[in-house]
Amino acid sequence: MGALDRITGNWVYGGSLAGLLLLALTPLFVTAWSWPLVSVFLQLPVYMLHQFEEHDAGRFGAFINAQIGGGRVVLPDSAIFVINVPGVWGINAIALWLAVESAPGFGLVAVYLTLVNAIVHIGPAIVLRRYNPGLITAIVLFLPLSVWALAEVSALPGTGLGHHVLGLGSAVLIHMAIVAYVFRNKRRNAGLKEKIV
Repeated sequence: MGALDRITGNWVYGGSLAGLLLLALTPLFVTAWSWPLVSVFLQLPVYMLHQFEEHDAGRFGAFINAQIGGGRVVLPDSAIFVINVPGVWGINAIALWLAVESAPGFGLVAVYLTLVNAIVHIGPAIVLRRYNPGLITAIVLFLPLSVWALAEVSALPGTGLGHHVLGLGSAVLIHMAIVAYVFRNKRRNAGLKEKIV
């Protein structure tokens, strides 16, 4: 197993520890920031803690592969890595940079990403009446943090409808792309099975 395989298979452990470190250092980082900017910053370390519940021991991948893939891999480790590290971490970093350097309303990209992900966990749990990996932190951490951040950033004079459309639209499109990827893999697996039979 090469270094890249080890990183894509174990990123969540470094991420969760980094999340705890970022939370511990938050009072030092944000001393000059307004509460709306603080609320945007907190999306990332809290997301990192959520990712531990979700991906420790490959729980989420195994859940999706069992529930949607019927035991076949439709969400591999490499995709989970890309979705969560360049995806979630990268999007949060860009949103925070834009919120600080341009307009706080851009921080809604990170806020809606958290809020939509919470809904994606909570909705199926209600419908299926069962736990899914990430559900507890989605309820306990994501909902209160994202609702608070949404209120804080929305109350700022420069935040407009465009920021909300960008934030919500980005979050929904990202989650739709993940769903499309999983179901494309499911169809591909079904096609391979038919060819074998």
